[in-house]
Amino acid sequence: MRYPEGGGLIAERRVFREGIRCEAGVRFAAGEKTAVIAKDLRVSVRSVERWRHAWREGVMEALRSSGPANSPTVTDAQFAVLEDELGKGPAAHGFEDERWALVRVQTVIRCRLRLTLSMATVWRLLKRHGWSWQAPARRALERDEHAVELWKKEVWPQVKVSRWRVGAGSSSRTRPDSP
Repeated sequence: MRYPEGGGLIAERRVFREGIRCEAGVRFAAGEKTAVIAKDLRVSVRSVERWRHAWREGVMEALRSSGPANSPTVTDAQFAVLEDELGKGPAAHGFEDERWALVRVQTVIRCRLRLTLSMATVWRLLKRHGWSWQAPARRALERDEHAVELWKKEVWPQVKVSRWRVGAGSSSRTRPDSP
């Protein structure tokens, strides 16, 4: 019933639901009661009330389908522009290093495409077009293994806070330190 990507209804179901709403609109014009329409069309009373309100505002056009709920906000042409911009690299857009992060891509979209997208939408957009997060294939040449081991042995135990208290405790939740 739903798109594999988790979008809205398929086209046939949208048409079917629009037909139900339009049938309700005809019955509104005939003066039928909300509860009767809901029972006959096998929908909730609240839905019929919502449709009746929309029908009063815009007659039958208000009951027509407005298309898929999850239509992409970035067109293919806009994404082609975005890919060109991403291909130039982060430094070309004023970032200090050569790493793309979602915040940076979001900034480029805002500046170049004049669109404001959430972080989750940026991630879904990139994923939909075949982009993925990247992990380094090997460790940096500058990495000092001796310094890392020294830090693990000397600094980390001092920084790490023990979850268990040292000393006597109590099993009472109301009086934790009672003797």
